[in-house]
Amino acid sequence: MKFYYHASLALTLFASFVSNAQQVDQKKEGSDTSFEFQVEQFSDIKVLRYQIPGWENLTLKEQKLVYYLTQAGTSGRDIMWDQNYKYNLKIRKALEHIYLNYKGDKTTADWNNFEIYLKRVWFSNGIHHHYSNDKIKPDFSKAYLVLIAKSTKTILEPAIVTVIFDQKDAKKVNLDEAKGLVEGSAINFYGNGITHKEVETFYAQKKSPDATKPYSFGLNSKLVRNKKGQLEEKVWKSNGMYGAAIDKIIFWLEKAKTVAENTKQADALSLLIEYYKTGSLKTWDDYNIAWLQATEGNIDYINGFIEVYNDPVGYRGSYETVVQIKDFDMSKKMEVLSHNAQWFEDNSPLDPSHKKKNVVGVSYKTVIVAGEAGDASPSTPIGVNLPNADWIRSTYGSKSVSLGNLVDAYGKSAGKGRLEEFVNDAEELERAKKYGEIGDKLHTALHEVVGHASGKINEGVGTPKETLKSYASTMEEGRADLVALYYLYNPKIQELGLVDDWQKVGMETYDSYLRNGLLTQLIRIKVGESIEEAHMRNRQWVSSWVFEKGLKNNTVEKITRNGKTYLNINDYEKLHKLFGQLLREVQRIKSEGDYEAAKALVENYGIKVDEKLHAEIIERNKQFPSAPYSGFVNPFLTPKVDAKGEIISIEVIQPKTFAEQMLFYSKNFSFLPDVN
Repeated sequence: MKFYYHASLALTLFASFVSNAQQVDQKKEGSDTSFEFQVEQFSDIKVLRYQIPGWENLTLKEQKLVYYLTQAGTSGRDIMWDQNYKYNLKIRKALEHIYLNYKGDKTTADWNNFEIYLKRVWFSNGIHHHYSNDKIKPDFSKAYLVLIAKSTKTILEPAIVTVIFDQKDAKKVNLDEAKGLVEGSAINFYGNGITHKEVETFYAQKKSPDATKPYSFGLNSKLVRNKKGQLEEKVWKSNGMYGAAIDKIIFWLEKAKTVAENTKQADALSLLIEYYKTGSLKTWDDYNIAWLQATEGNIDYINGFIEVYNDPVGYRGSYETVVQIKDFDMSKKMEVLSHNAQWFEDNSPLDPSHKKKNVVGVSYKTVIVAGEAGDASPSTPIGVNLPNADWIRSTYGSKSVSLGNLVDAYGKSAGKGRLEEFVNDAEELERAKKYGEIGDKLHTALHEVVGHASGKINEGVGTPKETLKSYASTMEEGRADLVALYYLYNPKIQELGLVDDWQKVGMETYDSYLRNGLLTQLIRIKVGESIEEAHMRNRQWVSSWVFEKGLKNNTVEKITRNGKTYLNINDYEKLHKLFGQLLREVQRIKSEGDYEAAKALVENYGIKVDEKLHAEIIERNKQFPSAPYSGFVNPFLTPKVDAKGEIISIEVIQPKTFAEQMLFYSKNFSFLPDVN
């Protein structure tokens, strides 16, 4: 599970081996305070840099481990591109060839728009927007693309040129059941002509050897129709689909194993390698358990086919990797949440039958990211809780991490002024400025550590992807948010030494959550559109539900002044109780697998937007130049070798431009054919 940073939510506030320094124009990482976090801004996107504080304090062996893990991660980068859409690799190759070879007039609006389109495609790992899932519309004509392709001798079939401009495959992930969840999605997880019903029927017939330990069927494969017309899986493994890239991942993981910090870490890496070689879902489960138990050491990582948000029916995992270094100071401060996980479970408003009697192995760390790829880059989460299998979490626990240096980079690059525009009054503004940062950090921590680890599914009830189907992801994210919201307004967090004034922190968090859920997150979509993304949906259905249920007692009210809408919370105690009531119901829905209740909650509260209000928010936001979406380039980890070819040091070097990094990746980490 992931937790994302959103500029509208926090208004207050890969690594690659460079064999020749002249290949890329780079900026060395320094310790001075003039570090430039922003690389560039285009369209609705801001590209940032992040630092790796404490890199010089790692031993050479630890630095090698980080380097090898980031090399492994970046080696699988193109898997994500192909997963996102079947023509993405072809399109990227053609666009980059034009970009590098065009000798014509580069001062025209058309060329500028071509560059922006290419950067948007890079940022989204394909031609569909990374957040809205809509196909990115070029601001230049089809005729212009054909012209510059011809002038650079770029090969791009007419049918694919047409796809860039027409309405075919318009939505990467379609969640409108009327259009067909699978049939209406462009995501490259299913073969042509396969229907949602066929997918459900196919997996309903699959049984795990032990029903209490269900395999994550479909997680690492594409479902296709064979020559006989039967459905079968093309497994993502060595000697299977994506085998060329996976072999490179394995190569670097093998090197990482040689510099592992301890036996448990090495054993986990061995299982991950075996999984990539065999594609065995049993091995994947064994690996996750071993990875959970490898808690010692300074270096950790996420690597595999992980999150299922991009699958409209929730089976297939997108390729993702994050390499991380432990932030000892912040981790020590936040470990208190892990140590008190059972208290939070025991004192939650859940029905007693839905509570865990023994919350096992919840670990929480603040980490320093050293490299990301796939589903985590350039757009990145700020918090992650894994593994996703409920039975493993219940029996063995989970690892939760907050990506501290990314949060820091977001904060230091944040735009100014939006907060003042959307807060209701001076008192709310003062709270936001004083308590917003700690509130955001605690919300992320409670969401990941306590939220995702809480509650249990009733015996005999299937997994959420089986029972709640297309609503599973947004229901789980909303459930974790509700846990965090419920406990952020509780004296326990002050007793634990996490805050100095629990009421003020809780009040500020409630202010910012509702302000974002009902108002400011709307800057991310166009007027007239419905909400599609799982996290945006959950923030709206949580906020809309408590707003509606609180109308009778005027718990929260909408205020209009000078044609502008604001929110005012009149009773934080009553709002706290409403969050608790909704949490209890959402856990019931998950525990009992109540699909109809999940559908009603999301459809009634989480999707439709008041167009008049939406237009107002968009108009008010026009005064702020900062883009609503942010992501990162990764520092280059540059090894220096001796005469024998042995690494003697590794330097952190910052890329100067977004294009520089994307082109370097394409040149050095393109291991897949154009069509897979």
